[in-house]
Amino acid sequence: MAILSGLSAFPITPADQNGNVDIAALKRLVARLCTAGVDSIGLLGSTGTYMYLSREERRRAVEAAIKEVRGNTPVVVGVGAMRTDEAVRLAQDAKAAGAAAGLLAAVSYAPLTENEVFEHFSTVARESGLPIVIYDNPGTTHFRFTADLVERLAHVSGIVAIKNPTEKSEEIARHLAHQRSTAPRGFSIGYSGDWNAAEAMICGADTWYSVLAGILPDVCLRIVRAAQNGDAGEARRIDAGLAPIWELFKQFSSLRTVYTMADLLGVCQAEPPRPILPLPPAAKERVAQCLAVFEHDLA
Repeated sequence: MAILSGLSAFPITPADQNGNVDIAALKRLVARLCTAGVDSIGLLGSTGTYMYLSREERRRAVEAAIKEVRGNTPVVVGVGAMRTDEAVRLAQDAKAAGAAAGLLAAVSYAPLTENEVFEHFSTVARESGLPIVIYDNPGTTHFRFTADLVERLAHVSGIVAIKNPTEKSEEIARHLAHQRSTAPRGFSIGYSGDWNAAEAMICGADTWYSVLAGILPDVCLRIVRAAQNGDAGEARRIDAGLAPIWELFKQFSSLRTVYTMADLLGVCQAEPPRPILPLPPAAKERVAQCLAVFEHDLA
């Protein structure tokens, strides 16, 4: 059985302008996810702005979130860093706090070769002892994992899963089938990119790594449970109803949009770390209108 499956919800990490995490607000976000019954929580992912936080603040966030979870829900922690030794230490911190796995991206200023990425991931997995999830996020890192590199990494001891991007929904089934055929048994194959993730789950992916679920978990769980139960029609119906939200994500970025949602829903008041700016008033009004339209469905 895959170590990760179902819905993995990725909340924001509320913090002040100096990068100090608002622990009380983070606990409220995590508590919402636990109450909803998500299958895992993705802390300090891209939505959790991990690269904008110091090691100490990342440690504080992880420890607080895992205490709030109380062992009832697996927590996957972003451990990406520019240097391999830093990523090892972050993974060790996450393991010491009780994380189930670490989410590792190929973060670098200089473009990386496949061998460099292989060594980076292998070293973090080996030296930290924390199960590692491959984070393929070319939109941010500008590094794309090839099928050959994924196959190599999937057979490294301690590398247990992958978080794939989704681009064209019609290509997901082929992509998933190929990864499934080259990865060892028990290797968890999941997808992000919320607007295509319903199709990924219908095709048989193990996990949906979801931004929207970090703030609106209930509706995302309905999609996942429908797909898991073989009801593709219901999963697609619910997903189609979220099309206006997916358009907001594409136009303004999911990160900026969910910060606005958290504020409008009264969950917490926080702004993304500079130089990222919050949405302007007109865009914020569009998010508010979208939430109002879906108020009953998203409750």
